Amino acid sequence: MDFENKIISREVSQLLWEMEKTVGTAESCTGGRIAEAIISVPGSSKYFKGGIVCYVDEIKERLLGVDPQLLADQGAVCEEVAVSLVKGACATLNTDYALASTGFAGPTGGDHGIPVGTIWIACGSKDRVMTAKLEEDFGRDINLSIATSKVMQMFLEYLNEEYEQTKDENNS
Repeated sequence: MDFENKIISREVSQLLWEMEKTVGTAESCTGGRIAEAIISVPGSSKYFKGGIVCYVDEIKERLLGVDPQLLADQGAVCEEVAVSLVKGACATLNTDYALASTGFAGPTGGDHGIPVGTIWIACGSKDRVMTAKLEEDFGRDINLSIATSKVMQMFLEYLNEEYEQTKDENNS
């Protein structure tokens, strides 16, 4: 993990500690890399409950509650599935927040008119989820690294918004 990602992981850790919140992951294409980024900080067992690597649709459906019809209609690589993974991970792992990924990392796998390098990332809670779509293909390893880095950056932004909102509510 590079220096910038270590800093982001530490900032995420600090906010989760201060907010006394928990997090989990639901990862398809990143295969555990997001969880690895979260647990790279000592003491992460206080807020990281676990992760589910849901590489096949069966696991997305059975463990995370993704609608089989959604998968049949749109495929696994879409924004709606990324949102479902976040919500499903929050429910299954009993966490406040979750991070998720679903995509085609390459070098093969693109389908339904969705090219290799397309990765949807998401983070949030059962009530509010942020998403982003990555669309460039830099090769498998770089695609996975970028997806992991981007979802951690997005989660840090999400947590900062939540933290500020909580501070504002407590000062009212």
